[in-house]
Amino acid sequence: MDNIDYKILGCLKKNARLTASSISEEINLSVSAVIERIRKMESSGVIKGYTIEVDQKKLGNEMVAIMEVRLKHPKYYDEFAQLIQTNDSIVACFYMTGDFDFILKIVTDSAAGLDEVYRFVKGYEGVSATETHFVLKTLKDEVSVIPEVKKQWTI
Repeated sequence: MDNIDYKILGCLKKNARLTASSISEEINLSVSAVIERIRKMESSGVIKGYTIEVDQKKLGNEMVAIMEVRLKHPKYYDEFAQLIQTNDSIVACFYMTGDFDFILKIVTDSAAGLDEVYRFVKGYEGVSATETHFVLKTLKDEVSVIPEVKKQWTI
């Protein structure tokens, strides 16, 4: 990976539907070189896929919450990790250090929808405690971090 790859990733992060031609113009590189670099990043797994960003509120998902989850014992880790994969309202899960074992990001349509997820998580025998926080406003929600392009110093 070099600065040119980071520039390409930056362009795709802003708009994954950009054509190689558009990226080529923006970073001053030939179209064929852009295509080759994108293919290399795809085949190496740097680019894992392409997706869309949607406005959750326009889809009726008005409720965002963060739930901290503590397990009774580490033996429940694998089963809990599989369990949360089955619930589409749980959009992110982080295993972490501290008083709780996991943080879940939940996106749902209403308080009733959140209650369903709450009962789903609390209903698992391995869960010993939860704490849920309502998100009032999302100020930043990045999907990925692209390293800054390193400045080239000349003497």
